[in-house]
Amino acid sequence: MSRREIYEDKLQFDYFSKSYLKFEEDFYKYSTLDIPLTFLTNDILREMAMSQKNYFKLNKENAKDGRDHYFHFKIETLTESHVVRKYHYQGTTYLITKN
Repeated sequence: MSRREIYEDKLQFDYFSKSYLKFEEDFYKYSTLDIPLTFLTNDILREMAMSQKNYFKLNKENAKDGRDHYFHFKIETLTESHVVRKYHYQGTTYLITKN
């Protein structure tokens, strides 16, 4: 069984919540990627789960302002299904590097 299959249908964004809409707004505010967020969400969720992190990084090469941006999430395990995790967006931070 591949890692992809392990997490299939077990990771979710709360797509219809205010937190997801804020995540979407922030992502587009900072991202220069031509790929719509809709096509990236499964990869983002899977990478956060496999690395056991509650954030993902938009690197400075793909950011409008040339900074690394970190998108932070609160992870909720659903009581009705202990294998499903729901990710709620908490906000973003960025890293300032000195040259």
